[in-house]
Amino acid sequence: MVQVSQSATATVTVTESNIAKTMKSGSLEVFATPAMCALMEEAAQAAVQPKLNDGEGTVGISLSISHDAPSPIGATITATATVTAVEGRKITFDIEASDGVGIIGKGTHERFVINNEKFMTKVGARKASN
Repeated sequence: MVQVSQSATATVTVTESNIAKTMKSGSLEVFATPAMCALMEEAAQAAVQPKLNDGEGTVGISLSISHDAPSPIGATITATATVTAVEGRKITFDIEASDGVGIIGKGTHERFVINNEKFMTKVGARKASN
């Protein structure tokens, strides 16, 4: 059972593959905002997955962040997600990312607990409609 205060981290090194220039979110060789978002979601997923039932997962439903400082190639970025609320199947997190020098971004994130099989059945139905 997911509980308030559970937390986890996820870490990545800034490389050519996750800079703004490569990810088309800017033209500079700094850690890209989309990469920071993905790392924050990874940390949130890691915070709750061990407490879910077999066959369950979570999907992100909202993300509200600020990206406050640039990080150069070679920096190690760590995102931390902490559960702040559990309302039925909706889980809310405080999230932040740092690069060893200081906090580079922060915000809130929400995820929804799903039954993986049912969710993928819905995906299949949408695929068939396309």
